[in-house]
Amino acid sequence: MRRPALLLVLPLLLLTGCAPTGAEPAGGPRSPAHRAETFDERAAEVAEAWRPSPDWRAGYVPLEGPTVLTGDPRFTPDTEAAFRAGWYRAQVAIPPTRVGGEIRFPDGRLTLPLVSAAEAYRQLDQGDPLPCPGRPKRPGRPTPGGPTVEPGPDGWATSTAQTACLPLTVTGVTFGAVPVRTSRGEAQVPAWLFTIKELATPVAQLAVAPTAVRPVPEPSTPARPLGDGLVGAQDLTAVDGVRMTVRLGVGACDTGITPLVWERPDVVVVGGSITRATGMCDAVLKLEPVAVTLAAPLGARPVLDVATGAPLSIAPR
Repeated sequence: MRRPALLLVLPLLLLTGCAPTGAEPAGGPRSPAHRAETFDERAAEVAEAWRPSPDWRAGYVPLEGPTVLTGDPRFTPDTEAAFRAGWYRAQVAIPPTRVGGEIRFPDGRLTLPLVSAAEAYRQLDQGDPLPCPGRPKRPGRPTPGGPTVEPGPDGWATSTAQTACLPLTVTGVTFGAVPVRTSRGEAQVPAWLFTIKELATPVAQLAVAPTAVRPVPEPSTPARPLGDGLVGAQDLTAVDGVRMTVRLGVGACDTGITPLVWERPDVVVVGGSITRATGMCDAVLKLEPVAVTLAAPLGARPVLDVATGAPLSIAPR
Protein backbone atom coordinates (compact mmCIF):
# COMPACT_ATOMS: atom_id res chain seq x y z
CA MET A 1 0.00 0.00 0.00
CA ARG A 2 1.39 3.37 -0.91
CA ARG A 3 2.06 5.76 1.92
CA PRO A 4 0.40 9.16 1.63
CA ALA A 5 2.70 12.17 1.53
CA LEU A 6 2.97 14.09 4.77
CA LEU A 7 0.64 17.07 4.38
CA LEU A 8 1.36 20.24 6.28
CA VAL A 9 -1.34 22.41 4.71
CA LEU A 10 -4.46 21.17 2.91
CA PRO A 11 -6.10 23.79 0.63
CA LEU A 12 -9.85 24.15 1.04
CA LEU A 13 -10.97 27.43 -0.53
CA LEU A 14 -9.31 30.50 -1.98
CA LEU A 15 -10.31 33.41 0.20
CA THR A 16 -12.91 34.05 2.82
CA GLY A 17 -13.63 36.26 5.79
CA CYS A 18 -12.66 34.99 9.23
CA ALA A 19 -15.19 35.24 12.01
CA PRO A 20 -14.75 38.47 13.99
CA THR A 21 -13.85 38.25 17.63
CA GLY A 22 -13.64 40.77 20.38
CA ALA A 23 -12.70 40.88 24.03
CA GLU A 24 -14.65 38.25 25.89
CA PRO A 25 -15.84 38.73 29.45
CA ALA A 26 -14.66 36.12 31.90
CA GLY A 27 -16.87 33.08 31.50
CA GLY A 28 -18.56 34.57 28.40
CA PRO A 29 -19.98 32.37 25.63
CA ARG A 30 -16.66 32.40 23.69
CA SER A 31 -14.25 32.64 26.62
CA PRO A 32 -11.50 30.00 27.12
CA ALA A 33 -13.28 28.75 30.23
CA HIS A 34 -16.54 28.28 28.35
CA ARG A 35 -14.79 26.51 25.47
CA ALA A 36 -13.08 24.16 27.91
CA GLU A 37 -16.41 23.36 29.55
CA THR A 38 -18.03 22.73 26.15
CA PHE A 39 -15.09 20.50 25.19
CA ASP A 40 -15.47 18.40 28.35
CA GLU A 41 -19.19 17.90 27.71
CA ARG A 42 -18.62 16.77 24.14
CA ALA A 43 -15.64 14.59 25.09
CA ALA A 44 -17.81 12.73 27.58
CA GLU A 45 -20.39 12.13 24.81
CA VAL A 46 -17.66 10.85 22.46
CA ALA A 47 -16.32 8.49 25.13
CA GLU A 48 -19.78 7.12 25.91
CA ALA A 49 -20.46 6.48 22.20
CA TRP A 50 -17.20 4.54 21.70
CA ARG A 51 -18.22 0.93 21.08
CA PRO A 52 -15.38 -0.97 19.36
CA SER A 53 -15.81 -4.48 17.99
CA PRO A 54 -14.27 -7.51 19.78
CA ASP A 55 -11.33 -7.33 17.32
CA TRP A 56 -10.20 -4.13 19.05
CA ARG A 57 -9.16 -6.11 22.14
CA ALA A 58 -8.58 -9.57 20.68
CA GLY A 59 -7.32 -9.05 17.11
CA TYR A 60 -4.65 -7.07 15.29
CA VAL A 61 -5.75 -3.49 14.56
CA PRO A 62 -2.70 -1.41 13.60
CA LEU A 63 -2.85 2.34 14.18
CA GLU A 64 -0.06 3.20 11.76
CA GLY A 65 0.89 2.31 8.23
CA PRO A 66 2.62 -0.90 7.08
CA THR A 67 5.94 0.81 6.26
CA VAL A 68 7.99 1.90 9.28
CA LEU A 69 11.35 3.63 9.62
CA THR A 70 13.47 1.85 12.23
CA GLY A 71 15.41 4.97 13.25
CA ASP A 72 16.65 8.26 11.88
CA PRO A 73 17.22 7.63 8.17
CA ARG A 74 19.21 10.85 7.73
CA PHE A 75 17.14 11.83 4.76
CA THR A 76 18.33 14.13 2.02
CA PRO A 77 15.70 15.84 -0.15
CA ASP A 78 16.44 13.19 -2.79
CA THR A 79 16.06 10.16 -0.55
CA GLU A 80 13.00 11.49 1.29
CA ALA A 81 11.25 12.10 -2.02
CA ALA A 82 12.02 8.52 -3.08
CA PHE A 83 10.86 7.11 0.28
CA ARG A 84 7.56 9.03 0.27
CA ALA A 85 6.89 7.98 -3.33
CA GLY A 86 7.83 4.30 -2.78
CA TRP A 87 10.63 4.16 -5.37
CA TYR A 88 12.94 1.15 -4.84
CA ARG A 89 15.25 -1.10 -6.81
CA ALA A 90 16.62 -4.41 -5.51
CA GLN A 91 20.26 -5.36 -5.97
CA VAL A 92 19.85 -8.63 -4.06
CA ALA A 93 17.54 -11.61 -4.43
CA ILE A 94 14.34 -11.23 -2.38
CA PRO A 95 13.40 -14.66 -0.95
CA PRO A 96 9.86 -15.92 -1.66
CA THR A 97 9.85 -18.30 1.33
CA ARG A 98 7.28 -17.61 4.05
CA VAL A 99 8.20 -17.79 7.73
CA GLY A 100 6.28 -18.14 10.95
CA GLY A 101 5.90 -15.46 13.58
CA GLU A 102 3.68 -13.88 16.19
CA ILE A 103 2.71 -10.44 17.41
CA ARG A 104 3.69 -9.67 21.01
CA PHE A 105 1.19 -7.35 22.68
CA PRO A 106 1.49 -5.98 26.22
CA ASP A 107 -1.44 -8.26 27.16
CA GLY A 108 -0.50 -11.41 25.25
CA ARG A 109 0.56 -12.93 21.95
CA LEU A 110 -1.19 -13.62 18.67
CA THR A 111 -0.06 -15.91 15.85
CA LEU A 112 -1.14 -14.70 12.41
CA PRO A 113 -0.30 -15.58 8.79
CA LEU A 114 2.68 -13.68 7.42
CA VAL A 115 3.83 -12.71 3.93
CA SER A 116 7.17 -13.60 2.40
CA ALA A 117 9.94 -11.06 1.85
CA ALA A 118 9.07 -11.06 -1.85
CA GLU A 119 5.42 -10.23 -1.10
CA ALA A 120 6.46 -7.53 1.37
CA TYR A 121 8.77 -6.00 -1.23
CA ARG A 122 5.92 -5.90 -3.75
CA GLN A 123 3.90 -3.93 -1.20
CA LEU A 124 6.84 -1.61 -0.50
CA ASP A 125 7.87 -0.88 -4.09
CA GLN A 126 5.45 1.48 -5.82
CA GLY A 127 7.21 1.48 -9.17
CA ASP A 128 9.84 3.52 -10.94
CA PRO A 129 10.30 7.29 -10.67
CA LEU A 130 8.51 9.48 -13.15
CA PRO A 131 10.56 10.70 -16.11
CA CYS A 132 12.49 13.82 -15.14
CA PRO A 133 14.20 15.39 -18.17
CA GLY A 134 17.23 17.41 -17.17
CA ARG A 135 17.42 15.91 -13.68
CA PRO A 136 20.77 14.85 -12.18
CA LYS A 137 21.80 11.23 -12.77
CA ARG A 138 22.86 10.79 -9.15
CA PRO A 139 21.06 11.90 -5.96
CA GLY A 140 22.30 15.16 -4.49
CA ARG A 141 23.95 16.49 -7.67
CA PRO A 142 21.86 19.43 -8.91
CA THR A 143 21.27 20.21 -12.54
CA PRO A 144 21.85 23.93 -13.17
CA GLY A 145 19.12 26.02 -14.73
CA GLY A 146 15.44 25.55 -15.34
CA PRO A 147 12.49 24.52 -13.14
CA THR A 148 11.80 20.96 -12.05
CA VAL A 149 8.74 19.01 -11.01
CA GLU A 150 8.43 18.09 -7.33
CA PRO A 151 5.89 15.98 -5.39
CA GLY A 152 3.81 18.32 -3.22
CA PRO A 153 0.66 18.31 -1.04
CA ASP A 154 -1.57 18.58 -4.13
CA GLY A 155 0.38 16.23 -6.38
CA TRP A 156 3.10 17.20 -8.82
CA ALA A 157 3.83 20.90 -9.08
CA THR A 158 6.50 23.08 -10.64
CA SER A 159 9.38 23.96 -8.31
CA THR A 160 12.89 25.35 -8.53
CA ALA A 161 14.26 22.77 -6.09
CA GLN A 162 16.40 20.01 -7.60
CA THR A 163 15.64 16.42 -6.60
CA ALA A 164 16.91 13.38 -8.47
CA CYS A 165 14.21 11.02 -9.72
CA LEU A 166 16.05 7.92 -8.54
CA PRO A 167 14.88 4.95 -6.46
CA LEU A 168 16.33 3.74 -3.17
CA THR A 169 18.67 0.78 -3.47
CA VAL A 170 17.87 -2.41 -1.51
CA THR A 171 21.11 -4.20 -0.63
CA GLY A 172 19.83 -6.72 1.93
CA VAL A 173 16.76 -8.13 3.67
CA THR A 174 16.33 -9.79 7.08
CA PHE A 175 13.38 -10.91 9.21
CA GLY A 176 12.72 -9.22 12.54
CA ALA A 177 10.16 -7.24 14.53
CA VAL A 178 9.43 -3.55 15.02
CA PRO A 179 7.32 -1.59 17.55
CA VAL A 180 3.92 -0.61 16.17
CA ARG A 181 1.09 1.28 17.83
CA THR A 182 -2.02 -0.93 17.84
CA SER A 183 -5.46 -1.01 19.45
CA ARG A 184 -3.87 -3.08 22.23
CA GLY A 185 -0.98 -0.70 22.88
CA GLU A 186 2.51 -0.81 21.43
CA ALA A 187 3.21 -4.27 20.02
CA GLN A 188 6.24 -5.99 18.54
CA VAL A 189 5.12 -6.88 15.02
CA PRO A 190 6.96 -9.22 12.58
CA ALA A 191 8.49 -7.29 9.71
CA TRP A 192 10.89 -7.61 6.82
CA LEU A 193 13.79 -5.20 7.28
CA PHE A 194 15.18 -3.88 4.02
CA THR A 195 18.70 -2.47 4.13
CA ILE A 196 18.86 0.65 1.97
CA LYS A 197 22.17 1.85 0.58
CA GLU A 198 21.20 5.53 0.74
CA LEU A 199 19.65 5.48 4.26
CA ALA A 200 21.23 5.20 7.71
CA THR A 201 18.63 2.70 9.02
CA PRO A 202 16.57 -0.12 7.43
CA VAL A 203 13.04 0.37 6.16
CA ALA A 204 10.61 -2.13 7.71
CA GLN A 205 7.61 -3.51 5.85
CA LEU A 206 5.22 -5.22 8.26
CA ALA A 207 4.93 -8.94 7.51
CA VAL A 208 1.36 -9.59 8.70
CA ALA A 209 -0.80 -10.83 5.82
CA PRO A 210 -3.40 -8.22 4.76
CA THR A 211 -6.20 -10.73 5.36
CA ALA A 212 -5.26 -10.85 9.06
CA VAL A 213 -5.38 -7.07 9.58
CA ARG A 214 -8.59 -5.85 11.20
CA PRO A 215 -9.93 -2.39 10.25
CA VAL A 216 -10.20 0.58 12.57
CA PRO A 217 -13.84 0.85 13.75
CA GLU A 218 -16.10 3.48 12.22
CA PRO A 219 -16.58 6.43 14.59
CA SER A 220 -19.85 7.38 16.23
CA THR A 221 -20.03 11.16 15.85
CA PRO A 222 -22.27 13.17 18.23
CA ALA A 223 -25.30 14.60 16.47
CA ARG A 224 -24.79 18.20 17.58
CA PRO A 225 -22.07 20.33 15.98
CA LEU A 226 -18.71 21.00 17.57
CA GLY A 227 -18.81 24.07 19.79
CA ASP A 228 -17.64 27.48 18.55
CA GLY A 229 -13.91 27.97 19.08
CA LEU A 230 -13.18 24.23 19.26
CA VAL A 231 -11.25 22.18 16.68
CA GLY A 232 -10.65 18.48 16.19
CA ALA A 233 -7.47 16.42 16.12
CA GLN A 234 -6.21 14.89 12.86
CA ASP A 235 -3.62 12.34 14.04
CA LEU A 236 -0.80 11.57 16.47
CA THR A 237 2.87 12.07 15.68
CA ALA A 238 4.40 10.73 18.90
CA VAL A 239 3.40 8.83 22.03
CA ASP A 240 5.77 8.48 25.00
CA GLY A 241 4.24 7.48 28.30
CA VAL A 242 2.18 10.43 29.54
CA ARG A 243 3.30 12.66 26.66
CA MET A 244 1.66 12.80 23.24
CA THR A 245 2.07 15.06 20.23
CA VAL A 246 -1.23 15.66 18.46
CA ARG A 247 -1.87 17.54 15.23
CA LEU A 248 -4.93 19.80 15.40
CA GLY A 249 -6.81 20.97 12.32
CA VAL A 250 -6.82 24.77 12.58
CA GLY A 251 -7.38 27.69 10.26
CA ALA A 252 -4.62 29.80 8.71
CA CYS A 253 -5.63 32.85 10.77
CA ASP A 254 -6.43 31.10 14.05
CA THR A 255 -4.52 32.18 17.16
CA GLY A 256 -4.44 31.10 20.78
CA ILE A 257 -4.17 27.44 19.75
CA THR A 258 -4.48 25.42 22.95
CA PRO A 259 -4.66 21.62 23.28
CA LEU A 260 -7.51 20.15 25.33
CA VAL A 261 -7.64 16.64 26.74
CA TRP A 262 -10.26 14.63 28.60
CA GLU A 263 -9.44 11.20 29.96
CA ARG A 264 -10.74 8.33 31.98
CA PRO A 265 -9.16 4.91 32.68
CA ASP A 266 -10.36 3.36 29.39
CA VAL A 267 -10.26 6.21 26.85
CA VAL A 268 -8.68 9.59 26.01
CA VAL A 269 -10.37 12.35 23.98
CA VAL A 270 -8.35 15.21 22.47
CA GLY A 271 -9.03 18.42 20.60
CA GLY A 272 -8.18 22.09 20.85
CA SER A 273 -9.35 25.60 21.53
CA ILE A 274 -8.67 28.49 19.14
CA THR A 275 -9.45 32.18 18.67
CA ARG A 276 -10.72 33.20 15.24
CA ALA A 277 -9.04 36.26 13.71
CA THR A 278 -10.83 39.30 12.32
CA GLY A 279 -10.63 40.44 8.71
CA MET A 280 -9.83 38.44 5.59
CA CYS A 281 -7.67 35.33 5.50
CA ASP A 282 -6.98 32.25 3.38
CA ALA A 283 -9.41 29.46 4.26
CA VAL A 284 -7.05 26.50 4.62
CA LEU A 285 -6.79 23.65 7.06
CA LYS A 286 -3.39 23.73 8.77
CA LEU A 287 -2.09 20.81 10.82
CA GLU A 288 -0.72 22.29 14.03
CA PRO A 289 1.32 19.99 16.33
CA VAL A 290 0.67 20.46 20.04
CA ALA A 291 1.99 18.62 23.09
CA VAL A 292 -0.46 16.94 25.48
CA THR A 293 0.37 15.64 28.96
CA LEU A 294 -1.88 12.94 30.41
CA ALA A 295 -2.60 12.19 34.05
CA ALA A 296 -1.44 8.58 33.50
CA PRO A 297 0.53 6.75 30.77
CA LEU A 298 -1.57 6.18 27.66
CA GLY A 299 -1.01 2.42 27.58
CA ALA A 300 -3.60 0.68 25.41
CA ARG A 301 -6.25 3.40 25.72
CA PRO A 302 -7.66 4.66 22.41
CA VAL A 303 -7.19 8.36 21.62
CA LEU A 304 -10.41 9.74 20.11
CA ASP A 305 -10.96 12.93 18.15
CA VAL A 306 -13.47 15.21 19.89
CA ALA A 307 -14.92 16.35 16.54
CA THR A 308 -15.62 12.99 14.86
CA GLY A 309 -15.21 10.39 17.62
CA ALA A 310 -12.68 8.54 15.42
CA PRO A 311 -9.66 6.80 16.98
CA LEU A 312 -6.44 8.58 15.99
CA SER A 313 -3.63 6.82 14.15
CA ILE A 314 0.07 7.61 14.05
CA ALA A 315 0.98 9.90 11.15
CA PRO A 316 3.22 8.39 8.43
CA ARG A 317 6.86 8.42 9.45
